[in-house]
Amino acid sequence: MWKPFTAEKSAVMLFSKYPVPERSSLPQDLQVVLAETEEKAGFLPNVFATLSHRPEELRLFLAFYNNLMAERPGSNLSKADKEMIIVATSAENRCLYCIIAHSALHRIYSKNKILADQLAANWRHAELDGRQRAILEFAIELCHCRSPTPAHHQALGKWGLTEEDSWDIGAIVALFALSNRYAFLAEMKPNAEFHLFGRIDQPKA
Repeated sequence: MWKPFTAEKSAVMLFSKYPVPERSSLPQDLQVVLAETEEKAGFLPNVFATLSHRPEELRLFLAFYNNLMAERPGSNLSKADKEMIIVATSAENRCLYCIIAHSALHRIYSKNKILADQLAANWRHAELDGRQRAILEFAIELCHCRSPTPAHHQALGKWGLTEEDSWDIGAIVALFALSNRYAFLAEMKPNAEFHLFGRIDQPKA
């Protein structure tokens, strides 16, 4: 019979309900990725530690994430656009981890300290331009498992977004629907560092 995990079984359950393995026990390629991520960010995002519970799933998640979020020739979606999609759809799904973590990334990429909070509260009343609203109206249809209409596609085209861009929007919604549900499964908590990212100007050296 399955028994709930207890605090005695793992000290790291402060951010995940499931045991997190020692990093040294992970496959070498994942150890390298986690070390590089930690060095770049200054901390290891809890999502990566949580998903290391099943290393192969972490590897697949990272491959999908890196492919979608990378800047590619011909794409008309910026990093800020992608983070906007993640915040708005994660808010629709009520995923605390992804709202907090990706609001931080949106603030950094967009240089806008306010919009992510508006998206998290209610994207419909956020201060969006026409292009941003067309992107989110398309994304939210998919978030609620509805097929975007021809009018949604036409609205994207009006702002110079292509069918390949619409695929990227849909793939981001799909990946983070997965991520949202992992977060609920593991009762995952966001790193404290995310809360201030992009809010406070860093002193110049």
